[in-house]
Amino acid sequence: MTRRQKLVICYPVEQRHLQMFSSRLPELEIINAGQEGVADALQDADLFVGHAKVPVDWDSVVRRGRLQMIQSSAAGLDHCLVPSVIASDIVVCSASGLFANQVAEQALALLLGLLRGLPTFFRQSLKREYVRRPTDDLHGKRIGIVGFGGNGRRLAAVLQAFQVELNANDYFPVRKPDYVSELLPADQLLSLAAKSDILILCLPLNRHTHQIIDASVIQAMPAGSYLINVARGQVVQEDHLVAALQSGQLAAAGLDVTYVEPLPAESPLWNLENVLISPHVGAQSASRVDDSTRLACENLRRFLDGQPLLNLVDKDLGFPHPDVMAINQP
Repeated sequence: MTRRQKLVICYPVEQRHLQMFSSRLPELEIINAGQEGVADALQDADLFVGHAKVPVDWDSVVRRGRLQMIQSSAAGLDHCLVPSVIASDIVVCSASGLFANQVAEQALALLLGLLRGLPTFFRQSLKREYVRRPTDDLHGKRIGIVGFGGNGRRLAAVLQAFQVELNANDYFPVRKPDYVSELLPADQLLSLAAKSDILILCLPLNRHTHQIIDASVIQAMPAGSYLINVARGQVVQEDHLVAALQSGQLAAAGLDVTYVEPLPAESPLWNLENVLISPHVGAQSASRVDDSTRLACENLRRFLDGQPLLNLVDKDLGFPHPDVMAINQP
């Protein structure tokens, strides 16, 4: 008797999502492992959908030689792209672009909150102070977007309504929209920073981008500029960021991600009044699990049928090539 392949799931699915998997993939044995069981279940998995937030012995998984495909429920892949997985034959697909609307909204929330002084006014409101203080403008600003994949492109499309100058960089500087003034190669980060009153980080975390936003990049930005991070906290050298916020080189920073999450209580970022922090909620959405499940079912069906995959990741870079993105990009 032929062994049924095992699909291990680890993201917050409900029974109706499991039924979607069963109806689209009836030949698979489906295991809803959850975070508490995923590390053990992956040792005998053929296919994996989700995002393990607990330690997984990926080296052991690779040595067993059974896992064939990972469909991440997140855009970032630092949770699974360890060296052994990168070197293996395991196919990896991401959720890149799937939550671009939500990430764009989070970036705007952080940016507009800082520009319009909402942290200051909130602190005043707690003390019942009604004092008019200076604010800043978004219209007319020069905005640089670091990483022009699914999230970066959607963000640019939204920001164009504010009559800003948009520039960006990317590993694949192709298909520049008309409303973007310049789309630079990834290695021209300093040039991008120098022309950015606001620098928004949408790049993936990999060995090339780890702590890439350092003092040289921040110093290249105009004095009094803003930094928004809706990417990964570890792309920023946090001590350099703190120093720039304390010196006034940066007017403010909006951070949906930090180097260590949760952000430790002793972090100096908590005490800086020119920092707005949200707890990595950029991709949250009322339809997130539904959307993730639809993508996973479609991609697993394609994989089993030998069809081209959506969001197939270049494992060395840690993200998909633009031509295989699941979401049509502007």
